[in-house]
Amino acid sequence: MGETERFADLVFEGGGVKGIGLAGAYATLRERGFTPKGVAGTSAGAIAAALVAAGYDATELDAILREVPFERFKDKGPEDRVPLVGPALSLLLELGVYEGRFLRDWIAGLLAARGVTRFGQLADPAADNPQHRYRLRVIASDVTHRRMLVLPTDAEHLGVDPDEMEIADAVRMSMSIPVFFEPVVHRNPRTGEDHVIVDGGMLSNFPVWLFDRQGGEPRWPTFGLLLVEPDPKVPIGHRLAGEAELGGGSVVDYVKSLALTMMAAHDRLYLEQSTFARTIPIPTLGVGTTEFGISTERARALYESGRRAASEFLASWDFEAYVETFRRAPAPSRREELRRRYADRPA
Repeated sequence: MGETERFADLVFEGGGVKGIGLAGAYATLRERGFTPKGVAGTSAGAIAAALVAAGYDATELDAILREVPFERFKDKGPEDRVPLVGPALSLLLELGVYEGRFLRDWIAGLLAARGVTRFGQLADPAADNPQHRYRLRVIASDVTHRRMLVLPTDAEHLGVDPDEMEIADAVRMSMSIPVFFEPVVHRNPRTGEDHVIVDGGMLSNFPVWLFDRQGGEPRWPTFGLLLVEPDPKVPIGHRLAGEAELGGGSVVDYVKSLALTMMAAHDRLYLEQSTFARTIPIPTLGVGTTEFGISTERARALYESGRRAASEFLASWDFEAYVETFRRAPAPSRREELRRRYADRPA
């Protein structure tokens, strides 16, 4: 394998607390000699991606994600002091139960420690394509305009210079788990319009396509780090049963369940073959998206799950075979392949 082929673009899927598994997979990739070129992420995946882009190595990422102060992410506003109805009141007034300020300040501090706070510091002025100018990309959802945002490329849509956009602001937008965290309400300085922005996972939780070159073969691989349930055939209601409770009455619980169901209901069966072939599936061991009280032992097991998943994937990975099969000729979709298999079965 040539020197440039040891580069890899990495896409981290979102998944709240389950993101601990991403650190394990990343550690294995680094041990096998892969150097991240471009990184992207959604929700908790945006945290991992931002830290990698800022220069944190695998050991540091492991230490950070194992010690994430999840419980402190549950910062409450003054309305939550109202007995019994606090969470519901916060939901009605602020569209979310928790403020998210601690989360934003926490990631900002980690980035500042590496001297990387704005996207312009991660820009490649020699990039041959404006879409590939930034080493880091973060996914968020603008519900005001019903569109996905790839930040910082789409920062102009918000009236912000992409180079000047704060990375911590983009991560906070991407981490706005509906109902759990208040959405980010961004005032466009050019139009005066407010944009209500929520978790990127509402529209694209696994954007492996972000780094694909149009009209040309890839120079190095893109690996998608995907968080998967122990058994994807189990109904979503059962898989969400262990999520942390918000409290506050049936309205809050109902709306929270709606949001988590939408984020969990990604159809993994029909992933395109080309995406499936470059995906490292990380078993989440039943850990919930908002299981902020996760034990040390459970977090360690999730991290090791990520390490094993990456090791098993790399045991059969062949970049040249991937390019030959999927990037030099039209490849059959996952749906078409399944249709062909069932059509070939005897009646």
